[in-house]
Amino acid sequence: MSIFARPHYTSEITSFIEGMKEKKPTLEAEQRAGRALLWDKNLDRNALEEYREAKVPQQPYVYQTQVK
Repeated sequence: MSIFARPHYTSEITSFIEGMKEKKPTLEAEQRAGRALLWDKNLDRNALEEYREAKVPQQPYVYQTQVK
């Protein structure tokens, strides 16, 4: 055995997460389904480019009225 070998250590949080996964084996699949529902979206590249082209530049100070 090496002098640098350490005993096996598992943090409390890792133990908690592993325990949750043992109690509810479908947890990861449910998390992935929730992520797909909220975050993983297919983008319409043409619409995105049109939105960028239609953007109006903002004034440096938005509350100032334009003086003519």
